[in-house]
Amino acid sequence: HGKFCSPYAMQWVFDTRALAVGTAQEVVKRGGDSWFFITDDYAFGHSLEKDASAVVTRNGGKVLGAVRPPFATPDLSSFILQAQASKAKIIGIAGGPPNNTNEIKTAAEFGVFAGGQQMAALLALITDIHSIGLSAAQGLLLTTSFYWDMDDKTREWSKRYFAKMNRMPTMWQAGVYSSVLAYLNAAQAVGTNDAQAVIRKLKENPIDDALFGPVVVRADGRAIHNMYIFKAKSPNASKSKWDLLEQVGVLAGPEAFRPLDQGGCSLVEPPKSN
Repeated sequence: HGKFCSPYAMQWVFDTRALAVGTAQEVVKRGGDSWFFITDDYAFGHSLEKDASAVVTRNGGKVLGAVRPPFATPDLSSFILQAQASKAKIIGIAGGPPNNTNEIKTAAEFGVFAGGQQMAALLALITDIHSIGLSAAQGLLLTTSFYWDMDDKTREWSKRYFAKMNRMPTMWQAGVYSSVLAYLNAAQAVGTNDAQAVIRKLKENPIDDALFGPVVVRADGRAIHNMYIFKAKSPNASKSKWDLLEQVGVLAGPEAFRPLDQGGCSLVEPPKSN
């Protein structure tokens, strides 16, 4: 979407802005007003840091610095020590696997959490939390568009997924199911698989989705739905192997995703002047 929009493309589940807005905004609200970033040194990590930094400063917080380990760095000790020495209340993890999980584990080993600092993951999946274990991950804040235990519909679908895969689904698996089902329903409704006809149908009305709730596909192809802020539970609070997160906030879709008129999409008509 945005300047890369296409008449034939849609983006479901999340983007870097939605992840950053959800986590950073919620953390600053909770008093986490000084940040230091550990950022994966490639475009995805840089985008997460940029978007999160803008939210932190806009809400009155400060960014004290950042370190940028390369992707899949085997030893993250020096980066964790720099973040710890910053004395920032929040260490923001701007990246994905494998660095993000290793950073959380290393931080726990180095006593970062025991020293009063907290980590906020700008991208973390339930499978990451499961791999790390709640002893290390407890208290970690993260943003996601889907969690298996949100309501009866998500639980029912996730149990069917678990029966086949022997693990609970992440937001990515839920997003693939949701988007493909929306496409198939639209193709069935218009009686053709002609791309333009199907896309028009998808953008015509809100989609009532069992996993993501109401979904609106905008003119630029961005699927708009709520994002949710979760906190990793303590080991004592977990009642089962996959009971890992508790919801602490919700971010309405229009607030989470970049406004339609700010993305530079050629498919969006410019606002009319008075």
